[in-house]
Amino acid sequence: MPVAASAIYFLNLRGDVLINRLYRDDVGGNMVDAFRTHIMQTKELGTCPVRQIGGCSFFYMRISNVYIVIVVSGNANVACAFKFVVEAVALFKSYFGGAFDEDAIRNNFVLIYELLDEIMDFGYPQNLSPEILKLYITQEGVRSPFSSKPSDRPVPNATLQVTGAVGWRREGLVYKKNEVFLDIVESVNLLMSSKGSVLRCDVTGKLLMKCFLSGMPDLKLGLNDKIGLEKESQLKSRPTKSGKTIELDDVTFHQCVNLTRFNSEKTVSFVPPDGEFELMKYRITEGVNLPFRVLPTIKELGRTRMEVNVKVKSVFGAKMFALGVVIKIPVPKQTAKTNFQVTSGRAKYNASIDCLVWKIRKFPGQTEPTLSAEVELISTMAEKKSWTRPPIQMEFQVPMFTASGLRVRFLKVCILILLVCHAPLSKSPSSNDFHLQVWEKSGYNTVEWVRYITKAGSYEIRC
Repeated sequence: MPVAASAIYFLNLRGDVLINRLYRDDVGGNMVDAFRTHIMQTKELGTCPVRQIGGCSFFYMRISNVYIVIVVSGNANVACAFKFVVEAVALFKSYFGGAFDEDAIRNNFVLIYELLDEIMDFGYPQNLSPEILKLYITQEGVRSPFSSKPSDRPVPNATLQVTGAVGWRREGLVYKKNEVFLDIVESVNLLMSSKGSVLRCDVTGKLLMKCFLSGMPDLKLGLNDKIGLEKESQLKSRPTKSGKTIELDDVTFHQCVNLTRFNSEKTVSFVPPDGEFELMKYRITEGVNLPFRVLPTIKELGRTRMEVNVKVKSVFGAKMFALGVVIKIPVPKQTAKTNFQVTSGRAKYNASIDCLVWKIRKFPGQTEPTLSAEVELISTMAEKKSWTRPPIQMEFQVPMFTASGLRVRFLKVCILILLVCHAPLSKSPSSNDFHLQVWEKSGYNTVEWVRYITKAGSYEIRC
């Protein structure tokens, strides 16, 4: 449910109304008096940003020395309301040179009223993108002498952006070398029992892109997603040889992704922003390939000695290797002395975290380094409490490996050219309509770089 705001008020710290806008007639003009009396003049001003007074709800936020208050008479989406306030403040700052306070509001009454009419219609939020609004609200705000200088970015073309189609990218970009960098970064979360059974395991991943492409490119990304491959085989009316497939859960996309095409064709199609951005997030709970297996053995020999043996096996390919591997093996607080023997890397006792820290700078695949340690404990006269044995924790990073099995099947880049043709669409000689023709430019050479990285999230093994 959208906001459906009835009114919006801008107040200073004394409660004086600087500027307000009524969008509906279901609230009276004296609603700001109720806000002053029941919220501002009490000690509950900073306790909760949402208050109900009578039949109305007040959503308020303090920015600098200004309170922004949204009044709603019915049920509304609170998160959407505060998101609107944050985006509106960012919009005002872009017009006011980076400042938003009482002085900036007093110096820009006319501009603020014009912006409030554009960003909200009958209480429903509209487009709040500064790049798009500056195309047709060209009035400059009165800038504070202490505000930062405006950037000299060129004004984007309104051909597509006025319609809201590509509000995240400006036209006219030119690069000598067209490059696309795609990083698939995954975090493995694991909780394994002392007997080796997996209690909890999942992978959270994200696709990070960095685009340096000329013009207005259209990208298509194909993954080895099971649903996407089944949809592709239906459209092509023939079976596809895909190898291993995965099932993506909880997928979220950047706003540039064409969701209509994704729902129909299961293809990630988008016009990317310029530079670095996060294309999508996902989670996988089935078919996870664990990069490491940890086999711990801890024996308590009386009250003053303990033997620790830990074997770590890398499950990934022999040609791969992990970087920055750290294994933290917990020991009791009364540890006095330790002796180590490791087949790879270095180990030491860290008294601040009560752990044996085993570090391996470069961990090749299909290897099984081991750690053996003798731990001497301080003997006390007090009754010994049972040691709870916290889990072993791991930190690592494995390049060119994905625990989920996600792979990029293809990444296609094409450039779209919009030609506005002044030609009649009907047989009437007086017709002067415009129409658009879309052409795909040939010879658009790009260099694609794809990188896979798997790192540890919460990787714990009980001992």
